[in-house]
Amino acid sequence: MSHFHRPHRLLFSFFLFAVGLAFAAEMPEWKKALSPPDDGWKQTRQHFFFNNGAEPETLDPAIVTGVPEARLVEALFEGLVSPDPVTLEPRPAVAERWEISDDRLVYTFFLRETARWSDGKPLTATDFLLSWERALAPATASSYSYQLFPIRNAQPFNEGKIATFSEVGIEVLDARTLKVTLEAPCPYFLDLVGFHTLFPVPMAIVKEHGDRWVRAENIVSNGPFKLDRWDPRQQVTMSRNPHYWDRDFVKLDMVTAYPYDDLDTAYRLFLQGKIHYMDGVPVGKIEEVRRHPDYVVSPYLGIYFYRFNTTKPPFDDARVRRALSMGFDRGIITDQVLKAGQQPAAYLCPPVAGYQPVDGLRYDRDEARRLLREAGYGEGGKPFPTIEILYNTLEAHKKVAEAIAQQWKRNLDVEVSLRNSEWKVYLADQESLNYQICRASWIGDYLDPNTFFDLFAKESGNNRTGWSNPQYDAWLQATQTESDHQSRMRIFRQMETLLVEEECPIMPIYLYVCQSMVSERLCGWYPNIRDRHPLHYVWLEE
Repeated sequence: MSHFHRPHRLLFSFFLFAVGLAFAAEMPEWKKALSPPDDGWKQTRQHFFFNNGAEPETLDPAIVTGVPEARLVEALFEGLVSPDPVTLEPRPAVAERWEISDDRLVYTFFLRETARWSDGKPLTATDFLLSWERALAPATASSYSYQLFPIRNAQPFNEGKIATFSEVGIEVLDARTLKVTLEAPCPYFLDLVGFHTLFPVPMAIVKEHGDRWVRAENIVSNGPFKLDRWDPRQQVTMSRNPHYWDRDFVKLDMVTAYPYDDLDTAYRLFLQGKIHYMDGVPVGKIEEVRRHPDYVVSPYLGIYFYRFNTTKPPFDDARVRRALSMGFDRGIITDQVLKAGQQPAAYLCPPVAGYQPVDGLRYDRDEARRLLREAGYGEGGKPFPTIEILYNTLEAHKKVAEAIAQQWKRNLDVEVSLRNSEWKVYLADQESLNYQICRASWIGDYLDPNTFFDLFAKESGNNRTGWSNPQYDAWLQATQTESDHQSRMRIFRQMETLLVEEECPIMPIYLYVCQSMVSERLCGWYPNIRDRHPLHYVWLEE
């Protein structure tokens, strides 16, 4: 997956940061390289249509957890930095520049004078402070609140151990200057401030309208686009934000996102030229799709796995969880069901930033059956109960679940039923542990193993297994302060061994690849390991 990394540029950037230099305010060469080569695009109607794959749960940056919502939120809002569409390096966004102290503990962000909300009001450092306070407040119930934990005293505030937010390491020096002090050096902190949980939200609008603040008639945002309409189960429509600081660089005038989870429908629309992009392709048509010139497949920093609800039998027994993880052949899933280059994986974290994962539990039918007998099931014991797999509605999830269920029946004599739900219901059931086994996935939010391992900390809002382990949490805490790279990687491997070989609250299945249909008319769309494509840089040509 290092194919999409640009290590020489990243090292150069970190060198600049270490000596406290700032990015220039004028358009740099990297940005010029992302511009159209000529004015031909001006002759084309700049209305981008795409399939987003699901009805969004919300458009509140502090609440969003799913990829479909993140795509929309990243068009409507913007943080202090944003990712380069090619390299994913943090680029100046609301912050025109920043400085980092020699000890890498203090970040000072200098906001643009031209930063505005979509209603034309100035965007200030106080907006960030209040938005981050809201994301950390327990009442907000942000599943991603832990993304702010590198900041001094952020975690104690979130856990109620500190009552006053003034003790958290976030300080407004003036209307355009924000100072952030960390607990310890965090090599990926700039990536975090470009993540949607740390986007600013209009607190006056939030307080006035409550949960309804994200409705089209109420919402105020600060990104390159503003929300025009949100027709549930039909479409989300956005138009160019006339108050966006970089509005002259934005090429698209309109964006329409469809929520179709039926990829056959989306594929038909793509072939008819009615949409320019779709994420994912119909599994049943993979052979046809692979021959299409607009089919794009590339590496992805993501893992497909199943969660076990460890709070209820039979999955409160780690032996059962290990048995099921060893009781099927992952290669059958990737090679015979999906057939798009996915790689079998019995580990959680893909290779990233020098990390090499552990082996995990490989297919071993005899050992799986022995573990079930040891847990009291099968030969001489009680019959294993029928179990249920929950997945959100999508053909690929159904086929994967069916293939695993067939193997468990054949190898372990375990009966399985399937339950599919629309996206919102699926998320709610997963959050409330209203499942036995649940289809899941995780896409790295930044290029560091921590983005996978902090998921299963006790306090993580995205854990959703009912499992926790004090040793795991202690190791995670140690990685936050360990300065030696190799030692830090060894700790992560210890955590992964505990997670996927011993305790097994999850069952990894395969490494994702990005599969998309991308119209030849769509420009400024670059494959990258996180599948992030800021619409700020996109345009259409005939």
